[in-house]
Amino acid sequence: MKDISIIKLLESSIPELSGEEIEGLLEIPPKPEMGDYAFPCFRLAKVLRKAPPAIAAEIKDKMTEIPPHIDEIKVEGAYINFYLKKDLMVKDILTSAISPDYGKSDEGEGKTICIDYSSPNVAKNFHVGHLRTTIIGNSLYKIYTRLGYNVERINHLGDWGTQFGKLIVAYKNWGSEEVVKEKGIEELMRLYVVFHKEAEKHPELEDEARAWFHKMELGDEEALSIWKWFVEISLIEYRRTYNLLGVDFDHFTGESFYRDMTDDVVKRLTDANLLTDSEGAKIVDLEEYDMPPCLVIKNDGSSIYATRDIAAIFYRKNTYNFSKCLYVTGQEQKLHFSQVFKVVELLGNEWAKDSLVHIPYGLVSLGGAKLSTREGNVIYAEDILNEAINKIKEIIVEKNPELPDKDEVAKTVGVGAVIFNDLYNQRIKDVSFNWDKLLNPDGETGPYVQYTYARCSSILRNIEDYNVNISDIDCSIITDPASIALVKDFGRFPDVIHEAAEKYEPSIISRYVMDVAHSFNKFYTENHINVEDTATRNARASLVVITRNIIREALSLLGIGVVEKM
Repeated sequence: MKDISIIKLLESSIPELSGEEIEGLLEIPPKPEMGDYAFPCFRLAKVLRKAPPAIAAEIKDKMTEIPPHIDEIKVEGAYINFYLKKDLMVKDILTSAISPDYGKSDEGEGKTICIDYSSPNVAKNFHVGHLRTTIIGNSLYKIYTRLGYNVERINHLGDWGTQFGKLIVAYKNWGSEEVVKEKGIEELMRLYVVFHKEAEKHPELEDEARAWFHKMELGDEEALSIWKWFVEISLIEYRRTYNLLGVDFDHFTGESFYRDMTDDVVKRLTDANLLTDSEGAKIVDLEEYDMPPCLVIKNDGSSIYATRDIAAIFYRKNTYNFSKCLYVTGQEQKLHFSQVFKVVELLGNEWAKDSLVHIPYGLVSLGGAKLSTREGNVIYAEDILNEAINKIKEIIVEKNPELPDKDEVAKTVGVGAVIFNDLYNQRIKDVSFNWDKLLNPDGETGPYVQYTYARCSSILRNIEDYNVNISDIDCSIITDPASIALVKDFGRFPDVIHEAAEKYEPSIISRYVMDVAHSFNKFYTENHINVEDTATRNARASLVVITRNIIREALSLLGIGVVEKM
């Protein structure tokens, strides 16, 4: 939470910079002895043709009307350091942070953001690789909602394409209705793997698969009947996994939803003279933009997923009038979306430059093995989540056998551990599952943060009487270093949410809530809370209440629940 009065004070002394630029440069120093805020003067060196330390000294000398809550201003090298009166700073932050709406914003009022995420391929298992897009997308939905945006959650199922021709061929050659009904998606996965093994020996199977998909596009009754059956089987499993994660969607509109809109895309491209024939196929030449051509119609007349993605963009723009449409997919799809977005822009839509955003993420692995559906090396997402729940249940039974609602606690903590493990590092980085690390209650983990929340709840249950009306609290009591560090963490929460949204980066939230948990546990170690002195008890209890609230809200933004006891 940037101090507005310091920004205005600097603005009045630095005509070369706007208030917005000053706010962007204002820092919170890494050590308390360096002040509560610091302003670096390096950027002004070129403009003023002076050394940054000299500039800092001149700016300080211009500051005459110092706000009453600033205790001291010092120049240290190229920095102007601001020291606040601790009790006033604490009162100011706590007054805001105690509100149940703390961190909320109306900046997105009247604006819609579409988020396209999860989007598993129908008839393939929802494996651990799908967890990343689902978890990241769900967190972004919660972050933008807290900032006041209307968010449309779209599950763009991979329910159309040549892979269904392959599956139909496999089903007809090596499958049976009875086994598919009995084993569901597990059998569909087996058939998909069998197809690829057989196609290596008999390449003509690929032609047969393309023919079956072409039948689907032409509305063939048998082909569509089998396809719809495969979709229904898949959705049953996907919803089971979504329920475990606590994830939902506003729209399950897969690729098939847009298949009747592809003719309009082709017409638009034709009218704009953007289509070129290439060996019987139709493409958009993107060589001018250092990209390979975007394939729009294959040489057999079938559409391709790029065509359907372009159709989806126009549908979403017309239906939701989005200010942004976000695509949460693996970084290997970067080129695909660059091509699709460029084609939309070339059709005369300038809004495509800023409104269409690909949000890539790294790979996920278990034991270092990359996951591949085609090779049959698959770990089910549901199995990962259930394993985490079972492992947490074992820990609870061993360490706290009297705990009520063990199953519910194990589910919240186990699923939360998997989500936190995913979101703790920058999304572009690869994620690996290491059970000992992921479930460690003393590590940089979800269980550690959830335990801190439970500790706060336990402390408050054990205090017989406390009053956390901030206007009645003597804030001078909570100006020790541990308390101040915690309060400063409170003050960062609104900025952290905004930064996470701006950078499409939920890890900013997870890193922040870990900081809060660390700061609270240090505060708790150094300060007795349930003391006889009423003023001290109320002041310290207020920090416990706000810590508890912020942890709950921050974890909620990650898609993670909390438990009162662990």
